[in-house]
Amino acid sequence: MFITAVILSVVLALVSLGAGAPKALLKGPAVEQLSGRGLSASLIRFIGGAEVAGAAGLLIGLAWHPLGIAAAIGLLIVFIGATVFHARNGDYANSETRGASLPSVVLAIVSLAVIFTLAAA
Repeated sequence: MFITAVILSVVLALVSLGAGAPKALLKGPAVEQLSGRGLSASLIRFIGGAEVAGAAGLLIGLAWHPLGIAAAIGLLIVFIGATVFHARNGDYANSETRGASLPSVVLAIVSLAVIFTLAAA
């Protein structure tokens, strides 16, 4: 079970870092899209910082499982928030933006898997 926890944690950490760093630095197309939908720069930076912190927590959490579980719970909250944001903006109904909502759903599921695998390891 520990090998599964390591793989899922590392993959989730890399994805979270890749998605969070541009938001924390306010650079890239995701920032333009989010600000165009009404999110403030400080909220975008906060979300990016939470994703980066979650990535770091996941990696450190491989050595100390309570931190990894807490980081995965934090990322789960972020990704549920992203899913709700996409739902409120009609991304599930609009065929042009339907793909934008899928990563947040998948990452929320991966976050749940990390929580359970770290708890069992």
